[in-house]
Amino acid sequence: MACGSRVACRRLCIRSLTTVSIRHARNLHSTSSCSTDGVFRALTEARVRTPWIEALGKQPTKPSNKPQLPEVRDLKPKKMSDSYHSVVLPLAQDPWLLDTYLNATGQIRLGTIFMDLDALAGVIAYKHAGEAVTTVTAACDRIVINHPLSKICDLEYSGQVTYATGRSSMEISIQVAKAPKDGEKVTDEDVLINCSFTMVSLDPGTKRPVAINPVIAETAEEKMLFALGEQRSKQRKQRSQTSLIKHTPNDLESDLIHGFWQKQLQYHDPNDPLQKPDNVFFMDQTRLQTATIMQPQYRNRHHFMIFGGFLLKQTFELAFSCAAAFAHARPTFVSLDPSTFENPVPVGSILYMTATVVYTDPPLITTPGEKLDSDTEYTRLQVRVVSKVRNVEHAETKPTGEFNYTFTVKKNIRVMPRTYEEFMMYINARRRAEEMSASFNGTDVVPGNTRQPITE
Repeated sequence: MACGSRVACRRLCIRSLTTVSIRHARNLHSTSSCSTDGVFRALTEARVRTPWIEALGKQPTKPSNKPQLPEVRDLKPKKMSDSYHSVVLPLAQDPWLLDTYLNATGQIRLGTIFMDLDALAGVIAYKHAGEAVTTVTAACDRIVINHPLSKICDLEYSGQVTYATGRSSMEISIQVAKAPKDGEKVTDEDVLINCSFTMVSLDPGTKRPVAINPVIAETAEEKMLFALGEQRSKQRKQRSQTSLIKHTPNDLESDLIHGFWQKQLQYHDPNDPLQKPDNVFFMDQTRLQTATIMQPQYRNRHHFMIFGGFLLKQTFELAFSCAAAFAHARPTFVSLDPSTFENPVPVGSILYMTATVVYTDPPLITTPGEKLDSDTEYTRLQVRVVSKVRNVEHAETKPTGEFNYTFTVKKNIRVMPRTYEEFMMYINARRRAEEMSASFNGTDVVPGNTRQPITE
């Protein structure tokens, strides 16, 4: 072979090897770290610490059912500030991060914000109770939008434990606000959301509640926060005691049920001139259902259960879809009522969710003394989302929670129950609507009060 041919051949081989090396180098750097579920990385890293393939290899075949916490633990009281944690979400600075928070119309997805809030609550809970326990979401308090955003901006998430008496549960107060500039503080007008989550600490082995450190309230503001947590705890117990599962409807509610029944008879009587209006729909016609396999990307830090924030996101988006399908109009979020998480959702299970419009305001029928504006162009509607989980074999079913979302739509539309179960759902929703109205002293809760927020 001529010398020139050998040189050309050698150059061709070197070029081929270099190309292969570059390709391999590119492949090695193509996977991003911890991009599991769209949750902001600063919160995801505190939750997802081990790749799923490694966690799966270490999964025990049987639960130990033996206590894993030491008998003697340091449970001395802690300051509220000890658990304080804040994260800035740079939505205005990072367009690729913003991509995971926007919907098709360019608005911030509230369901993703709710997912972040639960993730932050988990970070704060472990700062207070320690890494040795298993901490789960037990409930979230009412979530409302205090001051809607008018444009995309950086957001600051912050919170701390504000109520803990030394038992297994703790309440965590969280704030979402426009991120302040260096040297400035958040003003009341900058606050988008104030809410609270109740977290419960368990022994990793027995899965039973264990005691945690009580919290100390030192300043006047901290004492106020502690008192609010105590009040909310009493309200949750009171709701349980007065629920329709345990007690029959009161006289006023019974009269309302009877009024609906009479209205149904009129609608179905061909000889009665009163027929069902076009803007009235039976409750069972509003139902929307989904089934979703629970993938490991949405696991909590203990690997084999789904974290509560993912359930909030899923239920919110189903409730939004249900409201839109019912009204044929774009809903505006008003509030999430106090909600509880009943049973954990295992990775690999199937989550079933059912959304139903259970109440509209103004209502179709009123009680004596209630004012009725039947001609308003706005309607406030409440969507109830019930979730349950089944294993893949469908051998076992457990309820996982009930979530009640309120939206406003620019539509004159009404919902009407017609079975006893639907009457109970309607009465429950009516009670929640009255409780929300009372908590705001009747301000900013009228159906026609809508603004154009950049959150949806």
